[in-house]
Amino acid sequence: MASSDTVTSSEYISHHLTNLTFGYHEASDSWRFVDTANGIMPGDFGFWAIHVDTMLWSVGLGIFFLWLFRSVAKKVTSGVPGSTQNFIETIIEFVDDNVKGIFHHKNPVIAPLSLTIFVWIFLMNLMDLVPIDWVPYIAAQMGVGYMKIVPTTDPNATLGMAFSVFFLIVYYSIKEKGVSGFLAELSLQPMGKWMIPFNLFLEIVGLLAKPISLALRLFGNMYAGEMIFILIALLPFWAQWVLSVPWAIFHILVITLQAFIFMVLTIVYLAMAHDDH
Repeated sequence: MASSDTVTSSEYISHHLTNLTFGYHEASDSWRFVDTANGIMPGDFGFWAIHVDTMLWSVGLGIFFLWLFRSVAKKVTSGVPGSTQNFIETIIEFVDDNVKGIFHHKNPVIAPLSLTIFVWIFLMNLMDLVPIDWVPYIAAQMGVGYMKIVPTTDPNATLGMAFSVFFLIVYYSIKEKGVSGFLAELSLQPMGKWMIPFNLFLEIVGLLAKPISLALRLFGNMYAGEMIFILIALLPFWAQWVLSVPWAIFHILVITLQAFIFMVLTIVYLAMAHDDH
C-alpha cells in the first residue's frame, strides 16, 4: 500500500475503509477481487460477494480463542495457578456471575454462549489497537491490495452475530412457550385482544429492533474508533504519537465495554425469551 505521503487524504481513508472483497463481477462476467485502481469497486459485485478479510480475521480469532481456552483447560491445576490460568478463570467467573445475575432459568447453553460472545468480540475489537498501516503494508508486499483487520468495523460481521442471537431468541421463545404462546405474546400485548394489529406492529418492531440495535451499536462504536485512528495516521509523525497513545489507552475501555454490552444484552434477551409473561 502506498504511504499517506504519496496519496491524497481521501485516497488513504478510502483505501483503509475498503474490504478485500471477492465476488462475481458482472461487467467482466467473472469472479474477481476488488481492485479500485482498475475500476472494480466493492459495489460492482452485488449480493454474491464476500469480505475475505472479515472472514479470515473473525474465523482466525475464533480458532485462537478455542485453542487458548482448550490448552489452558488441559493444563489446569488445583494448586497455585499460573498467570494464564488465573486470567482465564477470572474471565470465566466474570461471565458466569453475569449469567447467574440475569438469567434465572436452567439452560446449559447460555453461559458458554455468553463466554464465546464476550471473548470473541473482545479479540476482534482488540485488533483495532494494531497500528493502522502495519498489516495492510505487509499484505501489500504479498500482493494483497486491501486488508481490514477489525471484523467488527464490518456491518456484515456484526449483523451476522446479532441475527444469530435473534434466531436463538425466536427458537427459545417457541421452545419454552410453544408456537401459540409465542404468537400470543406478540399479538396480545400491550393493548389486549381488541388491538391485535396494533400489538403485532409494536411487538414485531420491538423484536426486530433487538438484533439491529445489537449490530449497529457494536459496528458504530468500532467504526468510529477505527476512523479516528485513520485520521491520526494522516498527521505528522510527532502528532501521531501524541494523539494515538492516549486514544489507544481510552479505546481499550471502549473495546471491552462493547464486548460486555453485546454479551449482557444477549443474556437479557434470552432471559426474556424464557420468561412466561
